[in-house]
Amino acid sequence: MKKIINRAKAPTPKFFKVLRTVGLALAAVGGTILAAPIALPAIVTTIGGYVAVAGGVLSAASQLTTTDDSQ
Repeated sequence: MKKIINRAKAPTPKFFKVLRTVGLALAAVGGTILAAPIALPAIVTTIGGYVAVAGGVLSAASQLTTTDDSQ
């Protein structure tokens, strides 16, 4: 557990910072689709759920990616 916390606090490479931002945007779009106040077709709601999950996973994986300076 301590190793995961240390990885989350470590510097993130620039490429993965960009991916993290894209993931957050996807999660926001998916959440907006799911929380839409109008009735949407079932396929749109399903896709919105998948986009939200994919964005969350992308953001989490990108945050835990660090550079290895020990080499």
